[in-house]
Amino acid sequence: MTALPRAQFPVAEHYTYFDHAGVAPITKAAADAVRWWALHFEQNGRANYDELEHRMHRARQSAATLLGVPTDDVAFVKNTTEGLGFVASGLQWKPGDRVVVPDREFPSTIYPWLSLRDLGVQVDLVAPIGDGGALPTEAFEDAIADGPPPKVVATSWVNYGRGWRVDLAALASVCHEAGALLCADVMQGVGVIPADLATWDVDFAVVGAHKWLCSPRGLGVLYVAPRVRDQLRPLEPGWASVAHRGEWDNLDLVWDDSARRFEGGSPNVAGTVGLGASIDVLLEAGIARVWQHVDALCARLTERLNALPGVRVLSDRSGEGRSAVMTFVSDAMSADQLAERLEAKRFLCAPRGGGIRVSPHGYNDEAEVDAFVDAVSAALAAR
Repeated sequence: MTALPRAQFPVAEHYTYFDHAGVAPITKAAADAVRWWALHFEQNGRANYDELEHRMHRARQSAATLLGVPTDDVAFVKNTTEGLGFVASGLQWKPGDRVVVPDREFPSTIYPWLSLRDLGVQVDLVAPIGDGGALPTEAFEDAIADGPPPKVVATSWVNYGRGWRVDLAALASVCHEAGALLCADVMQGVGVIPADLATWDVDFAVVGAHKWLCSPRGLGVLYVAPRVRDQLRPLEPGWASVAHRGEWDNLDLVWDDSARRFEGGSPNVAGTVGLGASIDVLLEAGIARVWQHVDALCARLTERLNALPGVRVLSDRSGEGRSAVMTFVSDAMSADQLAERLEAKRFLCAPRGGGIRVSPHGYNDEAEVDAFVDAVSAALAAR
């Protein structure tokens, strides 16, 4: 049994797909929703727009449920990069302000903060521990204490390369005690691991649609906690940002009370209805069930890969630091070469994090895990 219905993932008929941490296939539900949108506009244009508005609102509600936050606290953005840029550039900075962010982050997670150095902001990097890339809360505590109190601590929830999962609730407590805000890139966790961002007291978070949410690219969801909303200046104000949307002759700039103030103009409707449909597949299955299933697949992968001669799993999967992202290396073959050979056999993974990154989802099964390990073994034997 799988946690997600395999019928929602036609890609499984063609590939063993273990690259959901990269670009995931979209669900059948998402593809159907996009096709519905295209047909609707082909035949109706803007007429009968109420159904579109309804589906957009449902997608917003579903995204908020997945993040564990109120619906009014989320805004649609074009991707994770834009959302993080809205936070980094929307806050007010002065020379001497400080940001703490992990080293070895994904570029989109670290560049918005490094760019603040031009404004005189001090950006300090937290070094992950060991080959597994562990980032326990204590590592952040030490970095926070090693300098003036930071204005922001920014981190990925799950590291894209080695898969370490940061304890966001514990980190939020440490940040707030130090007077810092916490901004989290939750791209590599939401959709496969249960999230409860409001309860965890995270200030800002962003997730993109095209990884674990199995939705069309070019869309993301930005979470802004109500207590910090007025600290964040909207960077792309437009007709959709104001409380009086639709009153075209009313030019008073009155921000919407909700996070929709960060949505400036016309939305990506096709992507949004696709996202909503895909999230509903995940919610119906239950994210806790998805995570239990994927965690077991990753444990099986770890055990079987480590048993291969000259193969070693790098990712630290100890305790609550484990995630659905795991990376392994071979002494006998480069990651690029091994990934190429596996893809030729229709196994999709990615050379990342200094090795081969494997990231199964809830529709994958044990037979695929075993077939993948056998394919790795065969590729290495044929070198």
